[in-house]
Amino acid sequence: MGLRSRLSLALLLLVLPAAPAMAGVTVNSPASGAQVSSPFSLSASASTCSSQDVASMGYSLDNSSSTTIVYSTSLDAKVQSGSGGHTLHVKAWGNQGAVCVADIAITVSGTTSDSTGDAVVPSDAVSVGGIQLLGDWHATADGSTGGSASGSMSLTGSPSLYGNARKFVTKFSNSGSERYDASFGDNTTSTNFFYDAFLYIAAPSSGIANIEMDLNQVMPNGQTAIFGFQCDGYSSTWDYTVNKGTPEKPSDQWVHSHGYCNPRGWSTNVWHHVQISYSRDDSGYVTYHSAWLDGYEFPINATVLSSFSLGWSPTLLTNFQVDGYGTSGSSTVYLDDLVIYRW
Repeated sequence: MGLRSRLSLALLLLVLPAAPAMAGVTVNSPASGAQVSSPFSLSASASTCSSQDVASMGYSLDNSSSTTIVYSTSLDAKVQSGSGGHTLHVKAWGNQGAVCVADIAITVSGTTSDSTGDAVVPSDAVSVGGIQLLGDWHATADGSTGGSASGSMSLTGSPSLYGNARKFVTKFSNSGSERYDASFGDNTTSTNFFYDAFLYIAAPSSGIANIEMDLNQVMPNGQTAIFGFQCDGYSSTWDYTVNKGTPEKPSDQWVHSHGYCNPRGWSTNVWHHVQISYSRDDSGYVTYHSAWLDGYEFPINATVLSSFSLGWSPTLLTNFQVDGYGTSGSSTVYLDDLVIYRW
């Protein structure tokens, strides 16, 4: 910067009123004016805000009313965003109520050429839509987590995309989980599937550890292929299930992919588009191809054994599970326009 520019800047700072909202917040990344791809890394810190000790930090994008908050003097997060120009608001709150904000202009790029996943589905695929409207949804506490939970469901017109969304209210203690499931067919021969749904997390999202979206199919050999998939808020990854035993003596385990996902990092009170592509062979080896969140693809490309001898009758069944986060709490999640394609 030349001498003239430095003098001009100094004079401008003298003329303009002080801006305490910018003071105290240090954004390490991204830099102002940076071009990033989604999800991008946010790193920031703040020790004081208007001479007050910082009690918490957070961030939001553009004009969103949803702010992700951490009760710490540092902030490290992966931020999802659509492409184009955005303003990232990085915030700090003092322990006596002061608010400091740093505004960072960024440009987001890097969507995939198949950004919606729709090209994955062939034109002759069979689809079952409106699965959230079915009347045979059941709620069951998942005891494998060690905690306890209870859940209730209802159909609602608000919020909804097309008039009727399914509302899941989950109460939990000790990180308990509630599993909601519904059967929507009995096909045994299809080997390719595409899960397509819209999810809405009501604020606050702090009580959600994971959101699990599964498909179970009984195959012609009588075994059940489990297409287990979740957004994992502990590891911040998309996870998939693998049977590390045998179909007769199974050992069902979660595997972390390299794709980023954390439900507590999603914007609340808005709809998010989730799509998952997977297939199987005749022996019950499942290939998890990709997941999409709001149009951004996260390639998985993992083939694992996921076949179980459960003794089920032919069925197609989907699970929607909400895992609690913390000692106790509750969450509200909405599911709309759930379509599952098969071919």
